[in-house]
Amino acid sequence: MEHDYPTHADVVIIGSGHNGLVSAVLLARAGLDVVVLEAADVLGGATRTEHPFGRVPGLGQSTGSYLLGLMPPELLRTLDVDISVLRRDPHYFLPTPGPAGSPYLLFGRDRSSMRAQMERFFDPRDIAAEEALSIEIGALRSDLAPAWLEEPGTVEEIADRHIRPALQSTFIDLVRGSVADYLARFGFKSELLTSMYAVTDGLSGLNAGPDDPGTGHNFLVHNMCRLPDADGTWMIARGGMGTVSGTFAAAAAAAGARLFTSSPVSAVTVDGGAASGVVLADGRVLRASVVLGSCDPYQLMSLVPSGALPAALTSRMEAVRRTGTTLKVNLALRELPQFSCLPSGAPSPYGSTIHLLPGSAGLAGASSESPMAALRGMWEDVQAGRLPAEPTIEWYVHTTVDPSLQDEAGHHSSALFVQSVPYSLTGTTWTDALPGYVSQLLSICDRYAPGTSDLVADMMPLTPPGIEEHFGITGGHIHHVDNTVAFNERMPYFTGLDGLYAGSAGAHPAGSVIGAAGHNAAKRILKDLGR
Repeated sequence: MEHDYPTHADVVIIGSGHNGLVSAVLLARAGLDVVVLEAADVLGGATRTEHPFGRVPGLGQSTGSYLLGLMPPELLRTLDVDISVLRRDPHYFLPTPGPAGSPYLLFGRDRSSMRAQMERFFDPRDIAAEEALSIEIGALRSDLAPAWLEEPGTVEEIADRHIRPALQSTFIDLVRGSVADYLARFGFKSELLTSMYAVTDGLSGLNAGPDDPGTGHNFLVHNMCRLPDADGTWMIARGGMGTVSGTFAAAAAAAGARLFTSSPVSAVTVDGGAASGVVLADGRVLRASVVLGSCDPYQLMSLVPSGALPAALTSRMEAVRRTGTTLKVNLALRELPQFSCLPSGAPSPYGSTIHLLPGSAGLAGASSESPMAALRGMWEDVQAGRLPAEPTIEWYVHTTVDPSLQDEAGHHSSALFVQSVPYSLTGTTWTDALPGYVSQLLSICDRYAPGTSDLVADMMPLTPPGIEEHFGITGGHIHHVDNTVAFNERMPYFTGLDGLYAGSAGAHPAGSVIGAAGHNAAKRILKDLGR
């Protein structure tokens, strides 16, 4: 389809990820003429709902981001939008590969049930450690929240400005340090619990292992859930994650922004030492006073003429450049899997994040494997370009909580979020290795829920290079910039080249579906324009 592009705009936004759409809303409402250019044929970046299954075409799936947790409620109030979210309760499920009566953890808002399970299967030390961790993270979450909607300072500056004095040194050590060191402070007896918290919050989406500096920052980021009724947990967006981007896109259009899909940008033009617009892939030029990159920082930097950006910025960003290490296996299931460890009458586990962790058999006394040693071994494999024999898996089945995604036949959308795998494989290719590795992952699922492999009607696996190709993210890194990189060390909103700004997951505060970067970049643009 031939687009009727304008030749001029006040602001052109490259990419329609959720951050770019947030910026579009705020800038258009401020009276600016805003154009959003999206390379894909659908808006939303990785925040989208798709129908990716050829054999089950009516089944909806959030193919990129799966959950909404970290978006600040203040941002939604500022935007004056409402996103329908569904509480997952229970939200954590740690099964073991054994028969009914085997140990498990399945907990949500019922703290008394959680405590009873902890008392049954774990040590009193673990109960005390979990409670102390919950209290401390809750305090840090509350203190740090306002910083997410501001321009970032250094770790120390943010500590001085926002964190209560008693926790300032803890905060600095956490952000700069490793998730393993942070969790060790609480004295968990169970390594399985330590590894569960380390994986789901500390390692999710990272090109890093549990002992690496900065993994503590990722842990804190993933505990910043403050949406109404969230109680510190992650929520499901009704209708899939495309609801989030669709809501923002509608608000942007209502404010006058013009949004174009199938419109890749090939270059940012620079005249007289300032960004002056963009060149589209078809050669047409769109002039603008401001260019805002909602794409990942490395894609934005590649569009700018060599030497136009400050050398200090390009050197710093190249130094923290990393490839993605996550594998997404989106699944269409004929029926729900049945977990063997759950007794009859147990609450539904399907809305929860299901943690399949190496060493979980040790909870039932069936293995002496060290879960933390398994995490470290997994990271050694990734660094060597090997596929780990048993990576950590977060398993999602969201259609029991949000049946709107189901097709008429009642299929369930599911996903395996696998951490960690290499971007490039040693001695083979992803094309050759992927089918066998997916079968291997499903066989792990079969250990916990026998027969799962037979329930798969169709699948859409996304390797790190596949994520790069499908969503247009450099290196397939779902956070754009590794979340080991914190605050003002990420991509700045103002790039240092007049008229050129950045506002994606690669900027402050972090990678994930947050929207704060889009808000903050827009505020910086309005300030610089004197609006």
